[in-house]
Amino acid sequence: MAHVVLKDLVKTYGGFKAVNDVSLTVNDGEFVALVGPSGCGKTTTLNLVAGLIPVTSGDIVIGDRVVNDLDPKDRDIAMVFQNYALYPQKSVYKNLAFPLQMRKLPRDEIDRKVKEAARVLDMTHLLERKPRELSGGQQQRVALGRALVRDPAVFLMDEPLSNLDAKLRVQMRSEIKRFHQDLKATIIYVTHDQLEAVTMADKMAVMNGGYLLQYDSPAQVFAHPVNMFVASFIGSPAMSLIPLEASTANGNTALTGAEGWSLELSPLNAQKVAKATSGKVVLGARHSTIRLHKSAVPGSVPARAYTVEPTGDVTFVQALLSGAIVNISVSPNISVAPDEQIWLEFDQERIHLFDGETELALKAG
Repeated sequence: MAHVVLKDLVKTYGGFKAVNDVSLTVNDGEFVALVGPSGCGKTTTLNLVAGLIPVTSGDIVIGDRVVNDLDPKDRDIAMVFQNYALYPQKSVYKNLAFPLQMRKLPRDEIDRKVKEAARVLDMTHLLERKPRELSGGQQQRVALGRALVRDPAVFLMDEPLSNLDAKLRVQMRSEIKRFHQDLKATIIYVTHDQLEAVTMADKMAVMNGGYLLQYDSPAQVFAHPVNMFVASFIGSPAMSLIPLEASTANGNTALTGAEGWSLELSPLNAQKVAKATSGKVVLGARHSTIRLHKSAVPGSVPARAYTVEPTGDVTFVQALLSGAIVNISVSPNISVAPDEQIWLEFDQERIHLFDGETELALKAG
């Protein structure tokens, strides 16, 4: 396997920058997910690495080679596509063998590589079947196998699970993760589903508008989002973002909601708010860090229940607060009705504070 380095990568179409100065390093054997909404530049970035489209500026390094001017076949990469791209008239065996035949490998070596890939992916019993005789998950395994037989330096995967139903997607997530662990493969994986990125990747690159906003482990991105976009995109349900006004009086800093309530901040959070460029501050909180009360308690703020969604082991309550929808998770034995008056208590050690003007995370110190 090999490492991949992107240096100041740019791709323009006329005056539009689809990829805007993206720099990151994928270490040897690392699973990196490029994640973001449609049109954020993640698939374009993958296609640049693959050599399917030319680079406008910047460098792509695979192993120890700058590959900008190399054809895809010379980059030592294998790609797994969203639509599997299998040959319908060929058996699974022949689908797996085809890229090796194109490289004119000896027949016995092709046979060995095909059977080894089939063994690794547990599809030896499928080798004589045609793609139309396979389930979606089995077809996806064949697509993985066709990449695997080439023994590439890097695997590139473009939303490979998006055509599967929800249950099969969960199963294939586990299979691709195991595929990575067993082979210690270098994988760059594109997805718009942040849950796929969080559950499978060693690192995730969050993109929006052609820019790389944050590149770190999923745990770090979840716990320390750099701005409001990353905070709202990573996590399910999404982090609640509540626009408030900050003010300081008699040495105490508080946030005030549109309804007139006030929430006094801890000294550490007051230091963060002091860094804001204006009095506009956005409070961010995950559903699991907010406590719902049926009556006022010290430090709580009044809100109104909007919708209630029981899911079995947990109930999600959406509440209206200062013009925002706030997600709260509660035990299923807690009864809440739409339009009911409730009170919300925020865990000040786990809230996030953002500058209302720049949308960047506010930090103490």
